[in-house]
Amino acid sequence: MSRNKKVNNIIVFGAFTAAIMVASCSLEQFTGESGTSTRAAAILSEMTLEEKIGQVIQADIASITPEEARTYNIGSVLNGGNSAPGGGKTADPQAWVDLADAFWDASTDTSDGGVGIALLWGTDAVHGHNNLQTATMFPHNIGLGATQNPDLMRQIGDVTAREIRATGLDWTFAPTLAVARDDRWGRTYESYSENPALVASYSAAIIEGLQGTPGDEDFLTGENVMATAKHFIADGGTQLGIDKGDTLGNIDEIIATHGAGYGSAIAADVQSVMSSFSSVNGEKMHGSEYFLTKVLRNDMGFDGFVVGDWNGHAEVPNCTTTDCPASLYAGVDMYMAPDSWRGIYDSLLEDALTGELDLERLDEAVLRILTVKIQSGLLDAGRPSSRATTDVAILGRDDHRAVARQAVRESLVLLKNDNGLLPVTPGKTVLVTGSGADSMQQQTGGWTLNWQGTGNSNDEFINGETIFSGLQQAIENAGGEAILSSDGSSAETPDVAIVVFGEQPYAEFFGDRSDLVFEFMNGENLALIKSLKAQGIPVVSLFLTGRPLWVNPHINASDAFVVAWLPGTEGGGVADVLVADPEGQIRHDFKGKLSFSWPVDGVGEPINSADDPGVLYPYGFGLDYTEVSTSEQLPEVPGVEDTNLQFDGQIVQRGAAAGPFTMFIGDSSNANIPVAAMNAVSLGNGITISGIDYNAQEDSKLLTWSGSGAAHFSLRSARPLDLSTLGSPETLALSIFWRDTGTASADRTISLACGDGCSAELATAPFETPLAESEWSELTIPVACFIEQGLDPNSVTEALRLEQSDASELTIHSAGFIIDESPSRSC
Repeated sequence: MSRNKKVNNIIVFGAFTAAIMVASCSLEQFTGESGTSTRAAAILSEMTLEEKIGQVIQADIASITPEEARTYNIGSVLNGGNSAPGGGKTADPQAWVDLADAFWDASTDTSDGGVGIALLWGTDAVHGHNNLQTATMFPHNIGLGATQNPDLMRQIGDVTAREIRATGLDWTFAPTLAVARDDRWGRTYESYSENPALVASYSAAIIEGLQGTPGDEDFLTGENVMATAKHFIADGGTQLGIDKGDTLGNIDEIIATHGAGYGSAIAADVQSVMSSFSSVNGEKMHGSEYFLTKVLRNDMGFDGFVVGDWNGHAEVPNCTTTDCPASLYAGVDMYMAPDSWRGIYDSLLEDALTGELDLERLDEAVLRILTVKIQSGLLDAGRPSSRATTDVAILGRDDHRAVARQAVRESLVLLKNDNGLLPVTPGKTVLVTGSGADSMQQQTGGWTLNWQGTGNSNDEFINGETIFSGLQQAIENAGGEAILSSDGSSAETPDVAIVVFGEQPYAEFFGDRSDLVFEFMNGENLALIKSLKAQGIPVVSLFLTGRPLWVNPHINASDAFVVAWLPGTEGGGVADVLVADPEGQIRHDFKGKLSFSWPVDGVGEPINSADDPGVLYPYGFGLDYTEVSTSEQLPEVPGVEDTNLQFDGQIVQRGAAAGPFTMFIGDSSNANIPVAAMNAVSLGNGITISGIDYNAQEDSKLLTWSGSGAAHFSLRSARPLDLSTLGSPETLALSIFWRDTGTASADRTISLACGDGCSAELATAPFETPLAESEWSELTIPVACFIEQGLDPNSVTEALRLEQSDASELTIHSAGFIIDESPSRSC
């Protein structure tokens, strides 16, 4: 697209008159705050409409080439959780620099007569530069919250910024300033604390570490990078802890609690704020002018730019991934349109050319982005590979890892230490066992090398060490022996066993839970601890977790219990505290204190104050070696039934969710609205659910699809269900007793899910029996048909999902898994 084919924008702010007068001058001459504004205005005055539209769009590197970025004048790119140069998590660090050069060259190319504005590259460096194998990876935020050490946050920000700059990148989507109030939320580990004051104190510290100190010569430049305060606002307060959900309550109280970190972030001159996927009292943040403009800008004084989250604009009612001027008008300055960037570009351009787009608002957004680019020194920085700060050799440098190791030490929280079992004294034979003992994947958690942090082997981490490796070195240095055992067996009887266990990696959405039970009384980790105790072996339990969970039986069965959170790559920091030196002296004492209340049961209702009866260990609790611990037996009643013991095959009974299931509806605006009452409507009005009579009052559910777009009805369980407990999956069928009370849908699908990336979808039409309108019928689909499409029948998390786009009505009375009376039924 050559410049002479572009449409010149004739709209210029009156305030830019002075800028036009100096537009012909060298743009590099402007310095200082007023100079930045003047320079930004001068650049804006030279830009065409197309160049302006490109500036407000951010694309994912997996979906755009440097050449396309040049053609469409794209303002920013990001690497999503599963994106890396060449498409692989094992990309060489130099490949990041090379791609950064390619995007720089493309965006600054003025051969077509354009302005040539350097694009920003943003990355989710949320616990270090965590997409790279050689990077230093810190404990996740929940662990950092336990350190109660804002000064350490500055050091962590500084190291993270250096390693981002080392690969030629400019901008991190951190810190997360969520005040997580419901630990069932799958992003709880991204929150520093349930306490707004602690989040506020960390906010300024980590941002100063990343960006530098406002007023200093190297602020935002040199080894510093742009930070992002996210996700505005109340992402940590959603109903039932549902990701992308709805925070309900008094607006002033919501702002006081969930806005606490943003005040200090703005005081630290944070350059960007990311809008939340979630809603407040039913209003999507990506479409909320009240919050993004009135509260954030007018009341709080934010003067940087607002970036959206991953296609978050599409969840605003009446918007799609490729068309959403409402987000721009609400206050989003840059669309995060990873794979939809071209569609957003085209729709904005069309709206502008037809006079439907507010060009003053477009100019405002572009000016904000330009101002930040100038303040950060981006426009004058030169090719990434030419910068003094670009040096992939510093990734995982010893002094960087030392900061991470300190963070691990200070994050450990001691809940129990009966009879002074810890620290491990010299000369001991120590058995180290459990799933997390020698697992970089489990100790680093989500947002590590890929989005969910799964599928990562130890040899994919170039730097760092496992917890066992650190323990082995410390124990042997003190004259002892460390034995690694996958199942707890050992040829010799150890003096003590350290059992390392906990959650497997997850990230947003996939980490959501409906309760906080880690495992029930028949759990394999509890069995391992009890087996060792039965042999007379003292047990230290080391719990790896992204949130407080109900582990009372595990604490009872252990002599010592330590919460290690998700410590990152420096597993040696655990041994620094747990193992004494060769003289038997404590090397480092426990400093960690709970930044979240710990639950007495597994129900999962929010507990955010010490006097709440649901609190077992209050906020701020944590023992050290000076305190004598002789623990009393904790209650072992989880308050939640084991889902597989509950499950008898029924999914829906008399119109209500059966057994372990929760009923949800959703559409593109919010996929996860719990049906807590008889009547509910999805946020985008795609589907409505209400009670209706069959044999008794409101013993069925009427589902009404509006036809405004894809919407769904689903039933999910708290944890995976094993269909083999009902019989051989090949002999089972999914049966639904229902009726079409209006026009049947031609595009209706039915699906079952089995975790991250595991699902099976079928069209319902081939299985439906033609009936007169409003007649009841039984839909029966062999489970084998779902297995053929990829379902794992031993790990079902969503037992029923009906989705369609057409307008229609459907009534459901019951649903469940049955023994198929027609085993030869065709798929």
